[in-house]
Amino acid sequence: MGDAITNGFTEKFYGSTGGLRLHARIYPPTVEDTKRLPVVCLPGLTRNARDFHELALVLSRDRAFPRRVIALDYRGRGLSDRDENKANYNLAVECGDVIAACTAFGIDRAIFIGTSRGGLILHLLAATKPDLLGGVIFNDIGPVIEQAGLMAIRDYLNRDCKTLSWSEAVDILKENHGAAFPALSLADWQDMAHAIYREQNGVPVADYDPAIAEQLKTIDFGNPLPDLWPQFENLDAIPLLLIRGENSNLLSRRTVDEMAKRHPDMLQITAGGQGHAPLLHLGDIPERIRMFVAKFG
Repeated sequence: MGDAITNGFTEKFYGSTGGLRLHARIYPPTVEDTKRLPVVCLPGLTRNARDFHELALVLSRDRAFPRRVIALDYRGRGLSDRDENKANYNLAVECGDVIAACTAFGIDRAIFIGTSRGGLILHLLAATKPDLLGGVIFNDIGPVIEQAGLMAIRDYLNRDCKTLSWSEAVDILKENHGAAFPALSLADWQDMAHAIYREQNGVPVADYDPAIAEQLKTIDFGNPLPDLWPQFENLDAIPLLLIRGENSNLLSRRTVDEMAKRHPDMLQITAGGQGHAPLLHLGDIPERIRMFVAKFG
């Protein structure tokens, strides 16, 4: 008997190289086609598979080219195990976990969507396992991270903002991100809250290991952040779509222009009225992503 499909997906678990139990959502296509490339979704630093729910439904139920969509929870996020060795919350280890997920789910090539940290992981994959990458979508991320944007992430993740209700969770998100996201409606903020928080004992709590946010305090912002241009060069022959939030403080216009110079075939979308990182189910973004993915047949 197959796994029960609830709300369009099944829950799956797989093992990491370090023995952790990691979680993924699998969205099966409405019509199975084993030759069609699946889509693998990689979330941001403290985010999880729930961020991709609406987009995953669009892609898995596409009338012309329905395909399997896999959305991952990294270690320490969502339903994945937390790591006792907090030093393992790093890009290299998480890149290895993505490779382990692909092995576990029989994926030897896919279209990858990487939001923020997910896009950084894709830079490492381009350098270490380029054959996995059939196509790449970066969501508000590139080879250069703006210090001001990363410092803002450090600060709001490390504020002691405990919530007592879902309405308070929404208020906190609007306080932290409202200026950069004027396009969001109340329903959008509520959706974001339910993607970021999980209810425990009747109270919404941030759905990630606090040690991940703590790590940001160790960054020395007195020195330039390392860039990933050498890794980005490995994407030159891979179809690439870049989404940038109109009000992003993490991905600069200057970096986007340099990316386009080095990858002339790169397609671009600006998410109007959104900052870092854009919600991928708003406006015309789902259709633009669907059209990009459809090119792979």
